[in-house]
Amino acid sequence: MRFTKMHGLGNDYLYVYGEPENPAQASVLLSDRHFGAGSDGMIWISPSSVADFKMRIFNADGSEAMMCGNGIRCVGKYVYDKGYTTKTHLTVETLSGIRTLKLFLREGRVDRVAVDMGKAVAGEDLTLDLDGETVRCTPVSVGNPHAVLFVEDAQAAPVTTLGPRLETHPAFPGGVNVEFLQVLGDNQLRMRVWERGSGVTMACGTGACASAMAAVVRGLCRREDPIAVHLDGGTLTIAIAPDGTVTMTGPAETIYEGETALC
Repeated sequence: MRFTKMHGLGNDYLYVYGEPENPAQASVLLSDRHFGAGSDGMIWISPSSVADFKMRIFNADGSEAMMCGNGIRCVGKYVYDKGYTTKTHLTVETLSGIRTLKLFLREGRVDRVAVDMGKAVAGEDLTLDLDGETVRCTPVSVGNPHAVLFVEDAQAAPVTTLGPRLETHPAFPGGVNVEFLQVLGDNQLRMRVWERGSGVTMACGTGACASAMAAVVRGLCRREDPIAVHLDGGTLTIAIAPDGTVTMTGPAETIYEGETALC
């Protein structure tokens, strides 16, 4: 089986056109960073009856994700650069619904991708008890669930200790992605993330969208103007329309092509 390793701001996945009999098991085997190719998970691309393409996302632990912002940008690059389409405006079917992509080219290959992520919905802040410790977070849905915590210093935030505890908190029955968010200044945010099923990752596209929405509803960022979200792997630009629709723009890069017999 041939695969392509790609990343969006360091959020790396293995991409395959087609789908094996057991994609979850294959994702666990190949995502292992010591015994496999190493990645945050795998993304399987196939034709769709309702969109141009379909994507299925499996985390490194084999759990299936509903949506991945960094991953879907790489899907756009994958299908264009490999000749599966000549369109620069695409639709992709996901478990969170159909998403629309706009591809930006440089020298005939995809360099950046803008994604219509649908609507982000922020709920009322939650105050949660974690073994006697009180934590306040803003729940946001971007097709998948997020808990955004505002912190003074994202770099020093307890991502690896508080992240996994919140991921499995009873307030989030299916698990949750946890963002640690620092407001830097004028529509500038710094974010680190603990992703459910994968742990610490260099970037999370839906998490950046959720963080921007949480900052907007708190009056810390302006709606409609571009919001720069700085992650460990780089920067995403987020725009939030008056109706809550989110557009995310960022890079997509190919790392290498590989072949395996593990599956």
